[in-house]
Amino acid sequence: MRQYDEMNVLGFRDVFYVFLKRIKIIAGLTLLSLTVSIIVTFFLMTPKYETFTILMLGRPADYGIEVGITAQDVQLNRQLVSTYAEIAKSNSVINQVSSNWGDGMTPLYIRERVKVTLLNNTELIKVTARDADPIIAAKLANQMAETFMKEVAKIMKIENVQIIDKAEIPRKPVSPRPELNLTAGTLFGMLSGAFLAFFLEITDQSIKTSDDVVKLLNLPVLGMIPEMTEER
Repeated sequence: MRQYDEMNVLGFRDVFYVFLKRIKIIAGLTLLSLTVSIIVTFFLMTPKYETFTILMLGRPADYGIEVGITAQDVQLNRQLVSTYAEIAKSNSVINQVSSNWGDGMTPLYIRERVKVTLLNNTELIKVTARDADPIIAAKLANQMAETFMKEVAKIMKIENVQIIDKAEIPRKPVSPRPELNLTAGTLFGMLSGAFLAFFLEITDQSIKTSDDVVKLLNLPVLGMIPEMTEER
């Protein structure tokens, strides 16, 4: 194994030398990785579109008859939001959406593309849909919200469920992200090239220059034989 100093580590000049010596390997792997990233991002990955609708939930109709909203009411609503969220992604809601939709829209297909989340410290639920077709994504989010409203009204007897933001047809895909993918591909190629360059350099035990003699044998160079060229 090549020894660069008494501590068996590479110095700054050695690192620069390795980069310069193996620049073709580093550049080649960087270009290869970038090319693969471009092909995967723009030709193999299917663009995904995402949109969402937001619902605001009220209290059960049989909870009190007081006029106005108290702090206790607000706290109760927030505690019930998690229950409503479970209803929103329940089989009854998803199966109903699938039945109303038709055209091969299976419950599994819907479940894989819809996400229901709670907005922290609020009485709001966010229904997000992602699909390769932006129109389907918007339609799916809106139908989930509408079906959920009907189901909650039947099960929980909610007085007030409103759609705050209706899902709109997205114009730009959320994935893939070309900038991120190409940057990651370039960095991966550079790091792979650098690793391979250092691996080849460290495992190379051949002597190529007078500096190698000094580093490997710790002996002074007394003289050098010049390379002979054949004269014609």
